[in-house]
Amino acid sequence: MTDPAVPSTSPAARAELAALAAATRRGDHWDARLRDLPVGSPARAAAVLILFGVLDGRPSARAAQDAAVSRDLDVLLLARALTLRAHPGQVAFPGGRLDPGDDGPVAAALREAEEETGLDPDGVDVLGTLPDVPLEFSGHLVTPVLGWWRQPSPVRVVDVAESADVFRAPVADLLAPENRGVTLVRRDGQEWRGPAFQVRGHLVWGFTGILLDALFDRLGWTEPWDDGVVFPLPG
Repeated sequence: MTDPAVPSTSPAARAELAALAAATRRGDHWDARLRDLPVGSPARAAAVLILFGVLDGRPSARAAQDAAVSRDLDVLLLARALTLRAHPGQVAFPGGRLDPGDDGPVAAALREAEEETGLDPDGVDVLGTLPDVPLEFSGHLVTPVLGWWRQPSPVRVVDVAESADVFRAPVADLLAPENRGVTLVRRDGQEWRGPAFQVRGHLVWGFTGILLDALFDRLGWTEPWDDGVVFPLPG
C-alpha cells in the first residue's frame, strides 16, 4: 500500500511533461519509433494512465548528484496477475479498453486506474494525451494519458484476479544505468529486442518498457546505458 505524500518537489518534471503534451497537441509526434507500428484490424480503442508525481514519502536511494531527475519523482505501475490469460505477470500502466460509457480515452484511463489501484481521480491533473500507439498483436490502439498526481491518495491491489502488485517506481531508479537492459523474444525464427528496466524486484518490459524508454528519451531524461545487457524474461 502506498501512503499519501507531501506536495511534489519535482516542479521541473511537471513542466516538462506538460510541455510534451502541448507539443503533441500541435501535431508534433513524440516518438517516430512508435508512429508507424502496424496495428491489427479492426483496432480496439484503449487507454493507459502514465501518472507521475510523488507517490509516497520514500525517494530513490540514489545520490542526488547521480540522478537526472529529482529523487522523489515516481511513476505508478502495477503487476498483472499471474492467472490472467493475456500478459500474465507483466508490469503495466493502469488502463484498459474504452467502455461504451467512457467519454474518450482520458475518462477511460482514469476509470481503469481507479478500478485497478483505488486512486482518487480527483487528485490527478491530466496534462494531456500522447498520439495513439498501435499494438499489432492484440489489435489495440492505445492512447497514453499523461497525468500528474497533484493530491496523492492511497493505492493498492483492488482485485487479486487482475493485479498482483500496485507500486510506485522512482524514476531515478528506472533511469539508473545498472537497472537498464533489453529483453529478447524469439518466435518462429524471428527475434525482437526491446528496452527493459529493473525496479523494486520487477522487470518492466514489453509495451510498458517501450513507452517509458521513448518518453524518457523525448524528455531528455535518459542516462547512458548498455543495450548489450540482456535481462531474462520471467518464467
